[in-house]
Amino acid sequence: MLTGDRQKFFGLLFGVAFSALLISQQLTIFVNLIERGATPVYNVPTADIWVMDRASRNADVTFPMPSTALDKVRSVEGVAWAVPMLRANANVRTPEGDLEGVSLVGVDDGTLIGLPENIIKGPREVLYEPDSLLIDEIGAARLFGPDVDPIGMRLELNDRRAVIRGVVDIDPSFTSQVTLYTRYSNALSFIPGTRNRMTFVIAKAEEDEPLKQITSRISEQTQLSARTRDEFAQDGVDFIIENTGIPINFGITVALGVVVGIAIVGLTFSLFIRDNIKQFGALKAIGVTNNKIRQMVAAQALLVGMIGYGFGILGAVVFIYGNAEVPDFKGFYVPWEIPVATAVVVLVIILLTGWLALRSVLKTEPAEVFR
Repeated sequence: MLTGDRQKFFGLLFGVAFSALLISQQLTIFVNLIERGATPVYNVPTADIWVMDRASRNADVTFPMPSTALDKVRSVEGVAWAVPMLRANANVRTPEGDLEGVSLVGVDDGTLIGLPENIIKGPREVLYEPDSLLIDEIGAARLFGPDVDPIGMRLELNDRRAVIRGVVDIDPSFTSQVTLYTRYSNALSFIPGTRNRMTFVIAKAEEDEPLKQITSRISEQTQLSARTRDEFAQDGVDFIIENTGIPINFGITVALGVVVGIAIVGLTFSLFIRDNIKQFGALKAIGVTNNKIRQMVAAQALLVGMIGYGFGILGAVVFIYGNAEVPDFKGFYVPWEIPVATAVVVLVIILLTGWLALRSVLKTEPAEVFR
């Protein structure tokens, strides 16, 4: 009965698969996009604690602190080490004259703490050369082209000469700006500013010291905001959710996927039931109960749902991982919660549409078959 009409059968599969694809793909992009608000924090794996002015909200919305804040943090019991970090926006001009907005990160002069772990080209020590910078891999391709070696390229950074001497591998930030790394003292020269220049103090807790206790201690003794690594990363995610229209836009798209799924599957299921109304009536005439017919239709709906869901999830996974080499999708993955949530939505769609289509069958009298 289900596969006898190929057009309606494939129409049901298409409706479920399209709905599952749209829901899972959009949810995956949404989750990965807002998680990029945390990448500036996770790109610094050595720091357990981030200290900043109380007005700072995330890694990109900051208020500078006086340099004395570094010594205050170092004096707190339980802090193994603490180093300064500067993070600011700047403009660079390429040799071709193009202007590009960048994010400049100044790391500790002595230890170079604050650099990413994965350095693709050039050793860390190249930052000790005059006017040296490290650039992220995606940013290098954006500034100079995908086939150009950026090592040795000169930039004009806020009217100062700068030289690219290395390439790092990092996850892109939410703004997808080019990220440049240099020593803290160089960053102060590249970025003119006010009396207070230090953006963050990043610190490491001593072994066996609870992070929450240390952050509370730092906040009490320094009157600054101290956050654990995971807390500050979550602050970046929350900032995007609260201050952008991304959740609403993606929510509308997911809702449209549900509506389209209900419309296509519901309409096709109704046609399927209507075309087989005589067969259902004949079954009732020979003694098949309404409850048994409900089980039959539920089995048909579940079979369609399982096959369509499988194709939809497969399409979403192929789309995400098939574009892994595209810079805009770098680091994207499919969280396990999304296929589960999509399965629940698909189940609701097929049960709802199946129930709506089944009402006409349950009202059918067996005698109508013989008329």
